[in-house]
Amino acid sequence: MRVLISTKIFPNVREPGMAPYNRHQFQALARLCDVRLLASIPWFPGESWVARRRGRAWAEVPDFADNVAGLPVRHPRVLYLPRVGQAAAGLTYAASLWPVVRQWRGQVDVLLAAFAYPDGFAGALLAKALGVPLVVKVHGSDINVIPERRELAPLVRWTMRSAFAVVGPSRPLVDRAISLGANPTTSRVILNGIDKSIFHPQDRAAARRELGLDPASRQVLFIGRPEPAKGCDELLTAMARVKSPDERPLELVIVGDGPHTAGYRQRAAELGLKVAFMGVRPHASMPSFLAACDLLVLPSWAEGTPNVLIEALACGRRVVATDVGGIPYVVNKPELGVLVRPKDSAALAAALESALATPYDPAQVAASMGFGDWSESAAELEAVLSAAVRAKRNPSPDSAQQSERPVGSAPW
Repeated sequence: MRVLISTKIFPNVREPGMAPYNRHQFQALARLCDVRLLASIPWFPGESWVARRRGRAWAEVPDFADNVAGLPVRHPRVLYLPRVGQAAAGLTYAASLWPVVRQWRGQVDVLLAAFAYPDGFAGALLAKALGVPLVVKVHGSDINVIPERRELAPLVRWTMRSAFAVVGPSRPLVDRAISLGANPTTSRVILNGIDKSIFHPQDRAAARRELGLDPASRQVLFIGRPEPAKGCDELLTAMARVKSPDERPLELVIVGDGPHTAGYRQRAAELGLKVAFMGVRPHASMPSFLAACDLLVLPSWAEGTPNVLIEALACGRRVVATDVGGIPYVVNKPELGVLVRPKDSAALAAALESALATPYDPAQVAASMGFGDWSESAAELEAVLSAAVRAKRNPSPDSAQQSERPVGSAPW
C-alpha cells in the first residue's frame, strides 16, 4: 500500500520538538507500507523579514529532509495569508501542494491528512484530484477549537464528511469528529504509543546529576511551549501558593520556549519563585527530565491526548493536569495523578501541594498506565488505511454510498 501523508505538524529544523507523536507513529507506519510524507511549512512573502523585525530566531527549513525519523520527507511551502488567515488557508494549502502532489497521480493509494483544518480540507481536494480515498487524523484544537469559529465550521464539517474515516487518539476527539459529520462506522480511536525502551522508570538522582539540576529540591516539571493557553499564568500563580511538604526547596522546571518566556521570567522573579527555564531540548532528552522530576504538570485550557502525559506515566511519574480533552482518558486512576478545572490557580495549587505530599511507587505508576508501543499504534492506523483502499477498489452497495461522499462538490 502506498500512503501519502500531508501535515503541517511534524518536526523540522525550525521547530524540532513539534508533534513528536506524529514522527513516531509515521515512522512505525513506514515499516508496514510505502510512506511519502509532505510536512508543509506555512509561508507568505516577506515572512523571514517580518520574523527578524519581531526578533524571532529564524532557521531555513530545507525542501528535503530525508533523514527525519528515517522517512523520505519533503517540506513544501504553503501560502498562508496573515490578514485573510484561516478562512482561505484550506484553498491556498491545496493550491500550494498540487504542483508537488500531481506528479504522484497513479502512484498513491490513500491520502492521510494529519490535522482537520487546513490539512484535512486541502487533503480532501487533493484526494479527489488523485482519485484516492482520504483518511483524516485529528489531534485536539483542530476539532475542538477551530470549528467554533463561524467561518471555519462549514469547512471542517465538509472535511469530516469527505473522509472515508477519521481517526484520533481519544474517544472524545473521535466523537467530536462524528458530531461534525465523520462516518461513525469507519472512524475509530487509535491510541498514541510509547517507546518503552527509553520511557521507563529511572533513578531520579542520576537524572538530576546528568541535567545539572538541584539534587535537593522538590521539582515540578512543565514540558511544552510556555504560553497562556497552556495554563502557564495559572501555573506561576499556583506555584507561589504551594508549600513544600517536607521543607525542601520547591523548583519549577520549564522545558520549552516561546515569545512569552521573557514575560514569565519576569513574573517568576516578581513572585520570588525558583524556576529553571531550560529552553527547547531534543525529544531524546525527555526521559531524563521526566526521571528527574517529582511530578509533571500540564494545566492547559484545551488539549487532545498529550503524549507528554503518556511519557511521564511510562517513566513512573505522577501528573497534575486539567480535566480537558482526552486527558481524563489518560489520567484515569488516582494512582496516576490529579485532575483540576482549567484556569483555576487555587485548585491547581491545592492539587500540586497534595500530589507532592503523596508518596507513590514509580513502578506501579508505569505498570498502570495502559498504553502500548508505537508499532501497535501504527498497525491500527495501517488497518484503517487499508480498509479505505479496499472500499475504493471494491465498493459494496453500502461502501459505494460511503465512497461517494468524498467526491461531492467542493466548496470552492
